[in-house]
Amino acid sequence: MLEFIKSFKITYEIYNFFKKSALEHNLPLYQKYGLKKKYYSSVSSEDFKQTNGEQLIHDKLDSTQSLPEKEEFNSLDPDTQSRLLNWSKDGYAVLPTFYSSEEIEAFNQEVDDLIDSKKANWRYGRILFSIFQSKLLFDTGNAKRLTSILDLLMGKEVDLFQSLNFVNASQQKSHSDSIHMTTFPYGNLIAVWIALEDITLDNGPLHYYPGSHKLPYVMNGDYDNVGSKYRLGTKSYGDYENKVQEVIAGNDLQKKVFTAKKGDLLIWHANLLHGGEAIINKEMTRKSMVFHYYTKDAICYHEITQRPTLKSRSSSF
Repeated sequence: MLEFIKSFKITYEIYNFFKKSALEHNLPLYQKYGLKKKYYSSVSSEDFKQTNGEQLIHDKLDSTQSLPEKEEFNSLDPDTQSRLLNWSKDGYAVLPTFYSSEEIEAFNQEVDDLIDSKKANWRYGRILFSIFQSKLLFDTGNAKRLTSILDLLMGKEVDLFQSLNFVNASQQKSHSDSIHMTTFPYGNLIAVWIALEDITLDNGPLHYYPGSHKLPYVMNGDYDNVGSKYRLGTKSYGDYENKVQEVIAGNDLQKKVFTAKKGDLLIWHANLLHGGEAIINKEMTRKSMVFHYYTKDAICYHEITQRPTLKSRSSSF
């Protein structure tokens, strides 16, 4: 019965009606793009079929040429510069030992404290929004040494939206973050993944497909999940995953597996296809932390449920 009720768009709209302060961020942008929507209205990629949105700078330009023109890029150390240069081509960048062992131990202790105090917000086997329970993790996600790199890659200022903490590997099938944290124009999201311990083939490392970010975004309409004026689509998340597998097979994409060292950092594009490998040794953890950032000038929503994104959060510190 609950799933039936949730299949109606009005269910979310009633809930959203009471979240005005967290949803008003979209209103000026609805006006900019000519959408006649309320702050609580359903929104999906179908609403933008006839609308042109500006591409991100490194989606339309070659980062090997455009990044060296930026003063911020030239202030970085040569190794970091070399690792960012192929952003346009690859859709990801690896920055090894970005965090020291001491910093990683502090992050792990903070997460352990949240778990022990039962403050951790567990959902689907991971901890959501630890940044709003820990000043240390909040400050880490907002640190200029990190966000300045993200601003550079996006060509505009980013805003920390979400954190995820994993104790064990997700083993999640390949997907694009843009199906969960969608933007218009597309691509106005960037993700950071931090290894909180050494990651081997045994404890379920990440995988990703270099260059996959340049493929068309897979949205509801691409796997017959648009729904109707009043109801959401009826396809399952498994149907989306199957569609992604078709895309991977149809484009001869080559998978990379990220066996990371503690403190390594991986940045990826909003549309980079990625997931988690199977856990071989069930006794091993795979501690990691993810930050997701929106840009400040994009409509933000969740494509599958067609819900506008709740952006304002309160902290407990």
